[in-house]
Amino acid sequence: MNTSITGKQFELTEPIKNYVVSSFETLEKYNLDIISVKCVISADERQGKKGFSVELILNLAHKETIVVRQKNKDLYAAVDEATSRAAKVLRREHDRRTTVKGKDDDKSERQSVGIEAIELENIDEIVPMELELYKPLEIEEALEKLKGDESMQFFVFYDMDAKMRVIYKRKDGKFGLY
Repeated sequence: MNTSITGKQFELTEPIKNYVVSSFETLEKYNLDIISVKCVISADERQGKKGFSVELILNLAHKETIVVRQKNKDLYAAVDEATSRAAKVLRREHDRRTTVKGKDDDKSERQSVGIEAIELENIDEIVPMELELYKPLEIEEALEKLKGDESMQFFVFYDMDAKMRVIYKRKDGKFGLY
């Protein structure tokens, strides 16, 4: 998980950075693929009142970006409130992915009642796989992955410019890149 902490109109100290990073670690318990967390802390002074504004930006794999904004007079309280709101959103997403309501148990129930699957011989089976396209790779890293697995003929990945690329083995032993 990539973390970024930015201070606007005020200087971040090491204790503040450590406190924010430790609050990020509490978000990992939901076992969601958190790609990056960005925290922007800004000092606000309006109408003679001082306060702090905390903005958390969470990038999840297979999900849109989650943005949480929180204002408070105390910096640590603002960080705590923003973290608890982000944890609430992550908990809901985790529950959506793991509860029975989100799964299709109806099909397995119908099969167990008496409808048997017919097995046909000499038919190729297609096994759906989930690609890890959300992690950008250098071309050299993708080439090493392709070389490391002899069974793979090609590898689909995003490069550092967020372009979808395909690297493949040619018959002459060289590698091609789209």
